[in-house]
Amino acid sequence: MVIEKLKENTKKNHKQKPSSFLPLAGWGNRLKPFFGAILALALGGILIALAGVNPLKAYQVMVFEAFGGTRQLTETILKATPLLIIGLGLTVAFRSKVWNIGAEGQYYIGALCGSIVALTLPNLSPWLLIPLMLIAGGIGGMLWSGIAGLLHIKRGMNVIICTLMLNYIAILLVQYVARSPLRDPNGFLPESTQFSAAAQIPTLFGGRLHLGVVLALVLVLVIYILLWRTPLGFKLRAVGSRASVARTAGMNVTGSILTALMLSGALAGVAGIIEVSYTYTRLKGNISGGYGFSGILVALLGQLHPVGVLIAAVLFSALTIGAEGLQVSLQVPAAVSQVIQALVVLFVIVGDAIARNK
Repeated sequence: MVIEKLKENTKKNHKQKPSSFLPLAGWGNRLKPFFGAILALALGGILIALAGVNPLKAYQVMVFEAFGGTRQLTETILKATPLLIIGLGLTVAFRSKVWNIGAEGQYYIGALCGSIVALTLPNLSPWLLIPLMLIAGGIGGMLWSGIAGLLHIKRGMNVIICTLMLNYIAILLVQYVARSPLRDPNGFLPESTQFSAAAQIPTLFGGRLHLGVVLALVLVLVIYILLWRTPLGFKLRAVGSRASVARTAGMNVTGSILTALMLSGALAGVAGIIEVSYTYTRLKGNISGGYGFSGILVALLGQLHPVGVLIAAVLFSALTIGAEGLQVSLQVPAAVSQVIQALVVLFVIVGDAIARNK
């Protein structure tokens, strides 16, 4: 009886059916988030006009810079890759009602652990070294998020506060390591020596897209199967749906919370080492650009569904690339571009909330 009630609650609070992306009933409700995006762009157009630029011309530039050619499309995909991986991890945590705000710190620690492997074993075969780096990055992010999980479970500390504070510790730790223990002795900048060629993630067909892009797409399917096709996924969603009922049904709620948090951290760590291995090819103090925080928006914008997160990551990346192009081509202040990004995310989420609560 309790199990049946739990299943009913889980289905009620997680309306997304495995075979569909948009969970809202009726086309009117489904279109409300898109109406929110249009309204946000209209408001953004007013800001652009106040900056002295034609809004239509500005949006034309943004679309071209994001999707106007092979180079632009490649940049958008590359930018979307870490957002997608982090967003998928946060989807697992948020589905379990575990509010992990520490993806940024887990990203940094994953990059650090993977970099240590890359710098320690530079002559290893890339077929062995790259997987080892990814594993080290994942374990690093997983253990870092596990600290917050244990503090919550053992001491009752708030997960949001713990993960948020761990962000700053992780960032400062990586900055210290890049400045001192791992600093290139022959360099002037606070960064490690460059990774060997074997430690740089391979590209596809001689282009700029790399294996991390493929891994991110595979993870979309993996997280989908995990959440909707496995007993573990059912437990995680059940705990997120109604923890008290799940506990009554005999489920290990604290274990599920820790599992969700550590899975989320592992994916953030993997994203960190992929980005460092390809983009920077060495460990630096600043290696993110806010991917961990943006991943939160991507997960929410994607309605905590792997396919939705994929679409949201590409959209968020396109907005970022387009905003940068807008600044370069039309000299629109960066602040205006960032406000437009925030408006789009905010209005889409508000539109979705209105549709759900109607």
